[in-house]
Amino acid sequence: MEPTESAAPDSRLRARLRRGPGAWLSRRRTPREAESGRAAAPDTTVERRERAWSTVASCTSPELRSAGLANPGECPRDTAGQDAGQTGRRPQSWQGTDVQDADDASGDRRPVLPVAVVTTAAVVLGAGLFHGFTGHHALFPSGTVGWSLAVLTGLIVGHLVALGRDRWWGGTGSGGALTVAVLLLYGWLPAGMVSLTVVVLVGIARRHRWRQGILHGAVDILGIGAGALAMAAFGTVPSAESPWLPETWDVYSAPGVALAAVAYLAVTRVLLWYVHAPSTGALPTVTRTALVRQGLVGVALLGIAPLICVVAASTPLLLPLFAIPLVALDSTLWIARARAEEQLRDPLTGLPNRQWLLERTWTALDDAERIGARSALMLIDMDRFRSVNDTLGHLAGDRLLLQIADRLRLALPRGAEAARLGGDEFAVLLPVADSTTSATRVARSLVAALGSPLDLDGLTLVLEASAGLAVFPDHALDAEGLLRRADVAMYQAKRDRTGVEVYESKRDSNTPDRLGLLGDLRRALDAGDVELHYQPKVQFDGQVAGLEALVRWVHPERGKVPPDEFIAIAESSGLMPHLTEYVLETALGQVAKWQAMGLKVPVAVNVSPRDVHTPGFAGAVAARLARHGVPAGALQLEITEHVLLEDPQRAADTLAGLTGHGVKMSLDDFGTGYSSLVHLRRLPVSELKIDRSFVARLAVDNEDAEIVRCTVDLAHSLGLLVVAEGVEDDETWERLRDLGCDAVQGWLVAAAMPAGETTAWLQARGARGWRRPVDIAAEEQAAAEAAADIAKKTDIAK
Repeated sequence: MEPTESAAPDSRLRARLRRGPGAWLSRRRTPREAESGRAAAPDTTVERRERAWSTVASCTSPELRSAGLANPGECPRDTAGQDAGQTGRRPQSWQGTDVQDADDASGDRRPVLPVAVVTTAAVVLGAGLFHGFTGHHALFPSGTVGWSLAVLTGLIVGHLVALGRDRWWGGTGSGGALTVAVLLLYGWLPAGMVSLTVVVLVGIARRHRWRQGILHGAVDILGIGAGALAMAAFGTVPSAESPWLPETWDVYSAPGVALAAVAYLAVTRVLLWYVHAPSTGALPTVTRTALVRQGLVGVALLGIAPLICVVAASTPLLLPLFAIPLVALDSTLWIARARAEEQLRDPLTGLPNRQWLLERTWTALDDAERIGARSALMLIDMDRFRSVNDTLGHLAGDRLLLQIADRLRLALPRGAEAARLGGDEFAVLLPVADSTTSATRVARSLVAALGSPLDLDGLTLVLEASAGLAVFPDHALDAEGLLRRADVAMYQAKRDRTGVEVYESKRDSNTPDRLGLLGDLRRALDAGDVELHYQPKVQFDGQVAGLEALVRWVHPERGKVPPDEFIAIAESSGLMPHLTEYVLETALGQVAKWQAMGLKVPVAVNVSPRDVHTPGFAGAVAARLARHGVPAGALQLEITEHVLLEDPQRAADTLAGLTGHGVKMSLDDFGTGYSSLVHLRRLPVSELKIDRSFVARLAVDNEDAEIVRCTVDLAHSLGLLVVAEGVEDDETWERLRDLGCDAVQGWLVAAAMPAGETTAWLQARGARGWRRPVDIAAEEQAAAEAAADIAKKTDIAK
C-alpha cells in the first residue's frame, strides 16, 4: 500500500466548498418529521421511484439545484444523512450558514444575497404601495378587465398548485407571461400585485415552502422593476389609470416591448441561478439545459404577452381562455425539464448517473485544485447481488437496489454525493478530502452501512460491499482517470475480500507500461522465453522432500522482471491460465527427464484461484501427466485459501478431481490470508506451508515463534506435513527443528536454480542428501582432529 498522505493544505477551506450558497432555502427536519412526511406516501415501486426523482436525488446534486430542478425543502436530511440534533448544528438561518468563524464568514459572501434580494424587493414594493395609497392611485385595473385578469390569475395559481412538488419554482412560463402582459399594459405596480398574489396563494397552498416562495416573489418584483425601467427608457410609464393600450403601439414600440420582456427574464433567471448555483465557474450539462429552457420561456413571453394585452384592451372577457395556451406552455417546459433530468438520473433509484458523476467530478477537481485540497472518488459494488437476481428475480433485485440506494444516501457524510453507475455499482464523490486516510475511513463506514441486513418481504438478506478508492491528485488528475482507477481498486477489494482498497499503481495492469509488459509476456510465453527455476525442500535428516517450480522471466530490454509484477499482470488480464499451462507443461517435461535419470523427486507448481475455477482443469492436468508419463504422485499443486472465496463448490469439485487422480495438494502462504479451521477441513491438502513472514523473525520474536508452534501442532493433529518457507540461517533451522517442523525451504538450503543447476545439485547430494554447511564444517573439523590424533599416536608408537 502506498504511503498515507498528510492532511490537505488549508483544509478549513473545505467548509466553503461544501456549504451550498442556497442552503438557506432548506429547513432540516428531524427523523420523526421525515417519517411523518413520508407516512402517507404509497409504497409501490413506481411511486417510491417518483418520490426519489423529485426529492432525495435532487438534494444530492448541486448541479440540479443550480438549474432549479431540486426541491430543497423536501430533503429529509442534510447531505450527511443526519439531522441537526444529531450533528449538533443549529438549523440553518436565512443567511444559509450557522455560527461560523470570521474566516469562513468573510470567505463566502453569496449566502447574504437572498436577504439582500428580499430586502430590496420589500423596499421597492413598499414604496410603490405607499405612493399608490398616498396619491390615491389605483393598484389594479377595475371593471371587466380587472376581474378577467383576476380569474386568469386564479386559473394559473390553480395550475401551479396542481403541478405539485414545487415544480413551478424551476421557472414556468404561465405566471411570467401574465406578469409581463400586465407590466406592458398597466405598469410595474399592478404587475407586482399579480406576482405577489401568485406567490401568496401558492405559498398558502404549500406552507412548508414559504421561504422559497418569498425569495422567488422578491426576485420577480426585481425583474418587474427592471422591465419597468427598460420601458421608461423609451418614455413609456403606464399605470392602472393610464394604460399603454395596444392601439397606440407602432413599429417603434417593438424594441421597448422586447427589451422589457428580456430585462424581466434576465434579472429573474440570473438572480435565481446565482442564488442556487454551486460556487464554481463551470456550467454542468443540466445547468446549460436549464438556461436553454429559459430562453424558450423568453420567446414564449414575447409571443404571448402582447396578445394578452390586445385581448385585455379589446375583449377582456376572453382573457381566462389564455389559461389554455399558458398551461400548455408550462407542460411543454416541464416535459423538456423531465427529459433533462432523465439524462442525468438513474431511472430506478433516482440517483444521478454516470454522466452526471463525470461532470460533477470535473467540477470538484477544479475546485479542489483551486483551493489546494484533495478530492476522492470511490466505487462501491455489492457482492453476490447476481445470486439475488438469479434466485428471486429481477423485480426483487430492483426493490433491493432501492433499499441499497436509500441506505447509501442516509450514510453519506456531509458534502459527499452519490451516483448509480449501473447494475449493483454505485459511486460516491468526496469533493474535498483531508487525506487518503480520512477518505478510506469514509469508504469503510459506507461499506459497513451497506453490509448490514436488508429485509425483502420478510426475507433477511446480507450483501457485503466492496469499495475502491482513488484520490486526486495522487492517483489521477482527471475525472475519467479517477473513475478508472477507483474501478481497479474496487475489483482488487472484491478479489481479495478486503472490503476497501486504495488504488496502487503497482497492482494496476492497465497502465500503459504494464499493458506493454503484458504483451511482451504473452510473446515470451509463445516463444518459450520464460524459464522455470527450482528450489529444494529438505527434511531435517537431509533428505530432499521435493522441489518448487518458480517462474522467472528476463525481459530483453528491462532485464529481470520480478515474479510478483508479471504474475499480477497475468492474473488481472486473463493470461493466467496460459501461464499456468506453460509452467505445468515445462515442469512435467523436466520431471520426466529426471525420472529417466533416476532422480525421483516430486515437483510443486503454484496454481491460482482462477485456474482452479476453470472448468476441466483437473482433467487437463491428468492428461498432461499421462502424456509425459509422469506418475501423479510426482506432481504437487500449491494453492491458497482464496480458491474457496469466489465459488467454493466449483473449487471443491476441482480439488476433489485432482486428488482423485493422485495429485497431491499443498496449502501455501498459511497465516497470511483467511486461514481458518473450516478451510483446512474443506481443502484436501496433505501439506501446509508456513509463510516466510512468520519464519523470518522466528528466532527473535516470541509471538511469531508461538504462532509457528501452534500451526505445527494444528497441522500434525490434522495429519498434515509442515514446511517452513524463507529459512535463511542456522538459528531459524534449529528453532524449527525443535518445534517439530517437517521440512524447510529457503536460501540456507539453496536458492532457486535453473533446471541444469538443479540436476547437478540433486546428483551431488546423492543418497546422503543435503547437509548444512555448519554440519559439514563440524564433520570436517572432527575428521581433521581425528586424523591429528591418529598421527600423534603413530608418532608416539614410533
